[in-house]
Amino acid sequence: MKLPVIKSLTEFIDSHDEDYVLEAVDVLEHLSMAKGLKDEELDVIGELISNMLGAVEVSKMIKQGTPKQQALNDFMGRVLGSIDKT
Repeated sequence: MKLPVIKSLTEFIDSHDEDYVLEAVDVLEHLSMAKGLKDEELDVIGELISNMLGAVEVSKMIKQGTPKQQALNDFMGRVLGSIDKT
């Protein structure tokens, strides 16, 4: 996950609506099932989906009253914490 991408997507959600991002995730998930995709292409699609869903999560935290920077840091802390456990 890339914090600058999540931050940008969070700003997009704030300006528009999270439904746009969730619909894009649906499209990417469908696309990932296409035959003939290379592993590298699937990795990119997976990274995009992860960043988009991460941004939705951060956006929800902000809507619940968490300051934007804290929400981003808390989310990334959880991500890094889960990586360290594997």
